[in-house]
Amino acid sequence: MWFQIALLVIAIVLIVILLLQARGNNPSVFGQAESTFHVRRGVEKLLFRSTIVLTVIFVAVAIANVRFS
Repeated sequence: MWFQIALLVIAIVLIVILLLQARGNNPSVFGQAESTFHVRRGVEKLLFRSTIVLTVIFVAVAIANVRFS
């Protein structure tokens, strides 16, 4: 039961972070790829790294949910 609640909360937070990233870069999520390179700074870097960390936590909790349930 605890794993399912944790998965739900992490999934909602991940969705919010991904929407914030898409809103900050380009309004079209499925649009064209940009050919320019830019360095992530400030809030954009924080959102990028938190997305990676939350994704790893989400996968770990999902595996633990299957293993211990």
